[in-house]
Amino acid sequence: MSTHATDSERQRGAAATLDRLVPSVETRELGALRIHALQAGGQKLDGGAMFGVVPKPLWERKIAPDERNRIQLGMRCLLIEHAIGPVLIDTGVGNKENEKFCDIYGIENTGRVGQTWLEDELASLELVPEDIAMVISSHLHFDHAGGNTTRGTDGVIRPTFPNARYVVQSGELDYARHTNERTAASYFSRNFEPLAATGQLELIDGDREIIAGIHSVLTPGHTPYHQGLLIESKSELAFYIADLAPTAAHLPLPWIMGYDVEPLVTLETKRRILHRAVEDAWLVIFEHDAKTAWSRLAYDGKAYGLATA
Repeated sequence: MSTHATDSERQRGAAATLDRLVPSVETRELGALRIHALQAGGQKLDGGAMFGVVPKPLWERKIAPDERNRIQLGMRCLLIEHAIGPVLIDTGVGNKENEKFCDIYGIENTGRVGQTWLEDELASLELVPEDIAMVISSHLHFDHAGGNTTRGTDGVIRPTFPNARYVVQSGELDYARHTNERTAASYFSRNFEPLAATGQLELIDGDREIIAGIHSVLTPGHTPYHQGLLIESKSELAFYIADLAPTAAHLPLPWIMGYDVEPLVTLETKRRILHRAVEDAWLVIFEHDAKTAWSRLAYDGKAYGLATA
């Protein structure tokens, strides 16, 4: 008897994960902009790795692990309705990884209509990949940039969004191209080199306005050139925090992932960014939180958390 999951079993598994992650599309106004949080799939990673040196009796109160010690995570992208056209921040895993890989990392993102959940959610907004004008990568790890490219039925890997400019920090691209034993498992050239080949990559350096109202903010620690994205419209501010605080449970300063290559840098980056988030009333967007898409933050004098009002 085969031990491999059938297509129907994978579809049922994806449907069950979707039920845990609904709503998969959340929409709100930010000043004059409309923004959409798009859940690009489910992911399960080891809880100990996700919380680093935080003891399990503490982190499991926040997110309960399964029988393999994995916690349920999302892969939330952000779509911004912008004057230049739809702008997408991060793209999930995409469709290129094999069954063994998806089992190890608990990936469930097979689409019901398109190839991936992300394509399904774009379709629910009456968009197709050709409509996307710009893609901005917080960094190039496979669960953030895997959907940048797609493997076609002919086996050829091409840009998923053929008319988009793909924006990434130049330092991040260089870091992704020069991996070592510690970083190679997170960076796959198939997620970014096809974009270089088509001339669609747009490299930036440091903090800057990418397009009107969307600013890059370097947030090193998880990777040396990790960036968050600050979105501003009519004095309202939102911040796509990516892996600086992947879930709301990671808001306490020392709750830092074991995946971060420079955890002490992460600590100081979090101190600086979360202070700004509270002071300026940013709406913080969580990429990997399975339940909370966004929230403003509060500081009680000891720790950061979600604002209750």
